[in-house]
Amino acid sequence: MSVTVRIPTILRTYTGGQAEVAAEGATLGEVIADLEKNHTGIAARVLDDQGRLRRFVNVYVNDDDVRFEQGLDTATPEGAGVSIIPAVAGGC
Repeated sequence: MSVTVRIPTILRTYTGGQAEVAAEGATLGEVIADLEKNHTGIAARVLDDQGRLRRFVNVYVNDDDVRFEQGLDTATPEGAGVSIIPAVAGGC
């Protein structure tokens, strides 16, 4: 399945500055593997050493937070939009 992945500014060095890239995969895990194949280094920023989504990275398939779906097994249907959103922290 072909999906569009929205890349946050901080990860665009891996995509040659592109804000959106195409990726293939029937699940989020497959999409991330395809991203890694075509944009080496990006998976290490999204996945931890055990291959799970990092706590400080939120990922959405269309408008659904994958943490409340099936995580890396979340289906990515043809034409879906995948958004990678790093958590923002701070304050006074």
